[in-house]
Amino acid sequence: MAKTCILILLDGLGDRSYSFLGNGTPLEAAHTPFLDRIAAQGSCGAFHAALQGQALPSENAHFAMFGYQPEEFPGRGFLEGLGWGLDMHPGEVALLAHLSYVSVHHGALILEEKRPDASPEEAAELIRAVENWRADGIWFRFHQTRGVDGILVAGGPVSRFITDSDTMMPGGPLCAVRPWASQAHDPKARKTAKALYAYLRFAHLKLDDHPVNKNRCARGESPANAVVTQRAGAYSGVEPFHHRWGIRGLSISSGAVYHGLARFLDMDVIKDSDTDQPGDDLARRVGIALEKSGQYGLIHVHTKVLDEAAHKKDPNLKMRAIEALDKGLEQALAGHLDDPDILLVVTSDHSTPSSGPLIHSGETVPLALHGQGVRLDHVRAFSEIACARGALGQLRGKECLLTILDNLEMSKLQGIMDTPEDQPYWPGNRESFTILK
Repeated sequence: MAKTCILILLDGLGDRSYSFLGNGTPLEAAHTPFLDRIAAQGSCGAFHAALQGQALPSENAHFAMFGYQPEEFPGRGFLEGLGWGLDMHPGEVALLAHLSYVSVHHGALILEEKRPDASPEEAAELIRAVENWRADGIWFRFHQTRGVDGILVAGGPVSRFITDSDTMMPGGPLCAVRPWASQAHDPKARKTAKALYAYLRFAHLKLDDHPVNKNRCARGESPANAVVTQRAGAYSGVEPFHHRWGIRGLSISSGAVYHGLARFLDMDVIKDSDTDQPGDDLARRVGIALEKSGQYGLIHVHTKVLDEAAHKKDPNLKMRAIEALDKGLEQALAGHLDDPDILLVVTSDHSTPSSGPLIHSGETVPLALHGQGVRLDHVRAFSEIACARGALGQLRGKECLLTILDNLEMSKLQGIMDTPEDQPYWPGNRESFTILK
């Protein structure tokens, strides 16, 4: 019986078909003998963390994959704040923020360049100029994370239910900051939107007149003259992962949002930096997971390299990255596929198209399950189309984690109540029956 599931998450793996790749996706076109071996020796399916056609960001997809509902999600800004080590307090709101270059047209701020290439010294000096601001009982504090990026934390009578100012794509106006429609009559949401507008206006005026930007313009460089925000989040109570699913969790990754998500769910975290050798990075993380197996029920091993390659809108670049990861997996796992204590799951969180305007897209991603006793189907290749023909069919949301529990021999027979809560795992967190008074 497997004791540990190693969940290998190839972020942004899914893609679209391209004629110059033989009408295949980058994954179909890539040479992936080891991934194909895992698929051929296991059970395969298609996975979507929510609904077919719905494009999810990584944090929402992971949250669903870990067995949580959308209404429990605290917002990416909060998770990234946790991941960067900020001391986030209940009642505060955190937003993703970065400096951008904007022009002014009839009073509207037009996004010209998302992240101007500022030196570390320039970025630090500009952020210091807009680091703190307070008005009408609400304060804002800009925490630089890297380059021109940061976390904007707001405190006072604030609400996370406000819209983004970031339009995402250059060429259009920044978005007006408003309360969500569902919170339109909430005084805190209205007050937060008004305060954030005032801060962003202050930041633009301050940055546009800043000596650093005047010098950049004199050199013919784009000024970093605006702060833009998105994906506000705030603390919310959530059931810890080990209590909800009966197993301890560990996340091994390089991204702050995954560190923050694991902290939020009370999973352990191992931070591992990226290098220019993604295959070696993945092999190292899988090696750590193998060392930790037996101590955890679920070990999440993550790589972002495929998503990043796809965002460069180069299918060939993504294909080569897939091939590098395949070699890394073989390097780490070739001698461990017969280990009866390991249940191996290889999948992705979402599809990231290597062409076109979409950031992420809503197609399913492939999933392969490998371990002792796993049903063997007739799939012989690891790809979006091949895996969709597998025995697992299409899995959605928390079905991935339920399938993992089932193959760890922990699925509870419905109707059994060995605990006051109807926990989805067996044996539950039971209270002993005693005859002692």
